[in-house]
Amino acid sequence: MFLRGRPVTMHVPDQQKGTYSLDQKVALPDHKLKLQWVYGYRGRDCRSNLYLLPTGEIVYFNASVVVLYNTEEQQQRHYLGHNDDVKCLSVHPDMVTIATGQVAGNSKDGKLLAPHVRVWDSVSLNTLHVLGTGVFDRAVTCVAFSKSNGGTFLCAVDDANDHILSVWNWQKEKQLAEVKCSNDSVLAAVFHPMDTNLIVTCGKSHINFWTMEGNTLTKRQGLFEKHEKPKYVLCVAFAENGDAITGDSSGNLYIWAKGGTRISQVVSAAHEGGIFSVCVLKDGTMVSGGGKDRKVVLWDHDYRKKAMMEVGESFGPVRALAEGKPGELFVGTTKNAIIRAAFPDTLTPIVQVHADNIHRLTTNKYFNFMVTPMSCGVWTSIPPWSSLLPLPVQSQDPGRSAGFHPSGAVLAVGTMTGKWLVLDTDTRDLVSMHTDGNEIISNVKYSPDGNFLAVASHDNFVYIYAVTENGRKYSRVGKCTGHSSFVTHVDWSKNSQYLVTNSGDYEILFWEASSGKHVTNMDTVRNLEWATSTCTLSFNTFGIWPDGADGTDINAACRSHDGSLLASADDFGKVHLFSFPCSQPRAPSQEYSGHSSHVTNVAFLHDDSHLISTGGKDTSILQWVVA
Repeated sequence: MFLRGRPVTMHVPDQQKGTYSLDQKVALPDHKLKLQWVYGYRGRDCRSNLYLLPTGEIVYFNASVVVLYNTEEQQQRHYLGHNDDVKCLSVHPDMVTIATGQVAGNSKDGKLLAPHVRVWDSVSLNTLHVLGTGVFDRAVTCVAFSKSNGGTFLCAVDDANDHILSVWNWQKEKQLAEVKCSNDSVLAAVFHPMDTNLIVTCGKSHINFWTMEGNTLTKRQGLFEKHEKPKYVLCVAFAENGDAITGDSSGNLYIWAKGGTRISQVVSAAHEGGIFSVCVLKDGTMVSGGGKDRKVVLWDHDYRKKAMMEVGESFGPVRALAEGKPGELFVGTTKNAIIRAAFPDTLTPIVQVHADNIHRLTTNKYFNFMVTPMSCGVWTSIPPWSSLLPLPVQSQDPGRSAGFHPSGAVLAVGTMTGKWLVLDTDTRDLVSMHTDGNEIISNVKYSPDGNFLAVASHDNFVYIYAVTENGRKYSRVGKCTGHSSFVTHVDWSKNSQYLVTNSGDYEILFWEASSGKHVTNMDTVRNLEWATSTCTLSFNTFGIWPDGADGTDINAACRSHDGSLLASADDFGKVHLFSFPCSQPRAPSQEYSGHSSHVTNVAFLHDDSHLISTGGKDTSILQWVVA
């Protein structure tokens, strides 16, 4: 095969030399994937995206999936109509219909996927209407239903330079009005709950009150007058009497009298730092969420402070607030967590995942247990898969790769700085720490018999260690030298005597485990059986590459433990499922969406019941049932 015009040689096993043909047809796999669980929540750069539905489900989004999560029954449902990042969400007054807006994306063939709004039914998950295809620019960043006319109208703001505000009759899919909203960022756009024709927008240095008459939107600017004008007006909500309430980057709450453009009341220094969310509760009281101070504050009807609680530093600043059952709140944070909260001080995380890119993933045969390394430790998850649990690592170095010893007793973790650690999986204690070079450790993988550990680095080398005392003692026995680019993937032979590696310049090299010596005689290795198939370039996996592929189009591959399936992760947000072996060019596959960014890794659980996939920039982990 060829990648970027460069030939990549595949070595056919002896038993297939007489029968192998490039023209042989390959069947689709017998199995399919069904999305079962989405780990994570997009709080790092989105707001007003967390609500409780009458079904008892909270609704939020991550990557291109909108999640409906019943926290009592530990069940998730998913709306999968979007084809790229979801950026905003609104619930209709009927509490059933939902609108979500997405960014522009790119398909595999380079075509632009237009940003748009999808209106859908949260019970059936059926799409009802699609709005704004070809109208919105770059992304839809704000969306809201009207309140006082039965929710007939929907407003949206896109990410064009002028941040166009548009109003739609969503049931007729008809645009009613549009106007240039602001040259600066717009952070919220909402209808007034008592006036169908009044929309309030806010953002950098402004709050605007828009009146719609026919197909015209007329702006009145909010006047700060003698009051401090904030750098950003971050959020807006409405009191029972129709007053608008804003939270800003200076930590002040301003109350704007109904129908006017002037401030009628001020709560100065309500928070230290910005106020990212304000939520008026059913009883007329209000809660506000702070950024820098991470505090959730309860205010009475006269804006006097009644109670306060602080979100832990590990969860990050408050991004969104939603009223739950009586006396209960849901809090979304900038570190992509959702917390169930109740005054005076009950804070229970219910969604928790990475806040940074995810690159590696490993599973364990003893616990049906997955691990993903992260910036400040390792995330672990075990059934019922409801959330991820942080497993602290005694190192300041961000994690990049991980691998279990075959016994399950220890876990090796590679970092971004050349260090790698070994942890006791029961006690979480640090067993040992080593350093090989000063670049990213892209892979750590034990041999099937547990007697060796391969440590692959971005310094182009693979370091091989002899392992004794059930994974507790390590001594270096070899250094694999020969790659001319960083090492990307490693697989061990079933007999633990050889390993094969791929590199960033599409080389396939073989090595002797006991010494690290480069194996150049292909007759030695062409008939070997491999314990895993994670190398994206090998005779048994090269069919995953599409026609005309760039060498970076496929990021990862994983063979099921029963040897019948091969999953791949691509740069276009897709997970593919192939039959194994996959040694015919451009083999057919089942294709699955959910990630919005490049998919960085895939792994089957040990019993092949589930596949786990990880996203890069979308920071999500998706769990698929293999059916």
